[in-house]
Amino acid sequence: MEQMTEGDLTAEVLARLDATPDPRLREVMRSLVTHLHAFAREVRLTDAEWMTGIRFLTDAGHITDDVRQEFILLSDTLGLSSLVDLINHGADEPGPTEPTILGPFYVPGSPERAYDESMVEYADGGEPAVLVGRVLAADGSPIAGAELDVWQNAATGFYAVQQPDEQPATNLRGLYRTDAEGRFRIRTVRPVPYPIPDDGPVGRLLTDTGRHPWRAAHVHLIVSADGFEPVVTHLFDRTSAYLDSDTVFGVKESLVRDFVPGGDGVLVCEHDVVLRMSKAG
Repeated sequence: MEQMTEGDLTAEVLARLDATPDPRLREVMRSLVTHLHAFAREVRLTDAEWMTGIRFLTDAGHITDDVRQEFILLSDTLGLSSLVDLINHGADEPGPTEPTILGPFYVPGSPERAYDESMVEYADGGEPAVLVGRVLAADGSPIAGAELDVWQNAATGFYAVQQPDEQPATNLRGLYRTDAEGRFRIRTVRPVPYPIPDDGPVGRLLTDTGRHPWRAAHVHLIVSADGFEPVVTHLFDRTSAYLDSDTVFGVKESLVRDFVPGGDGVLVCEHDVVLRMSKAG
């Protein structure tokens, strides 16, 4: 039996993958192996470096639980999450609201809240703010009854899910509906920048590569309505630090908005959301 070369090994692995019944899985796995093997050859990966990578992934698995998803953090900080977003939506027609990453702190089942109701359930010292706007179709017509699933971090920098013994579980989370004119009004606090959890393997990787863990201040929204494609998006504060260096590459200029004092002194942020008609609609 002849001695196997690096190229022979890659070819053998690819040949075995040819038996994969699902054509899309076969395509993805063949491409993954091709690029992974090419990467190892390009950098001449050492035994010690390979084992370091194995330990990194093992640590990421151990620290992941129902609250913390270290692999999403890894995907986010490597720009993979934003790349997948661009692959799937970068060529979308202009007009509808741009999507961005989901992030690791989304929790389904937020409480339903009334128009103009506050989602603040915890005294965090934040600046009171109101989010106002409309949900519209691409032609500018209002969408009544659209759902806005909204969540954000407290002024202390933490999401409720990160502090189960301190914040109420539903603090700064809520499901809102638009009125007959497509309008929404949400009482909250001004978002603040915060570091992603950096006490695990992803945080160590950021430190080792000379990067910071900070996200620009934002509010998360998932907006949906019957007959339209849902959009996972953010609303960013224009005055926030880290807009140009958001650690997960999630900022898009079209999602940056101003918080300005209203007549009662409370900050107001206006932000319309435009949905794309569903392909089946």
